[in-house]
Amino acid sequence: MHEPGGHPRQDAAHGVPAARHWSGFLASGAIAFIVDGGVMELAVRVLGWPTLLGRLAGIASAMVAAWLAHRTLTFALTSPPTLSEFVRYVAAAATTAMINYVLFAALLFAWPTMPRLVALALASFVATIFAYASMRYAVFRRS
Repeated sequence: MHEPGGHPRQDAAHGVPAARHWSGFLASGAIAFIVDGGVMELAVRVLGWPTLLGRLAGIASAMVAAWLAHRTLTFALTSPPTLSEFVRYVAAAATTAMINYVLFAALLFAWPTMPRLVALALASFVATIFAYASMRYAVFRRS
């Protein structure tokens, strides 16, 4: 999208062109989803862990991957990460993960034959709304 004068519309919070911002958000989410699902499947299929325990390993791994991806791809930060940013991210990600995990477990308990990856996709989609708002307004805000 462009503003009058032909300039790309900027993300209001960070000065990142809107198309780059949203494509970065989607790419970062895809990276986190692949890491989450991959680690979960590895833990369940290879290590023999129960599904809900494997999902916790997937979530923890995805948090780290998503933090690094969002810094670079979504919010285009060039400054080095700080401890306070990491703490804010962990708080936001933990809350998002709880939303995601509870919904994932609820789906599997309500529909025991639902494939794990379908439950993961549905729960992740719902949690994405909270994740974006918390990252934009709390984690990667510019002072």
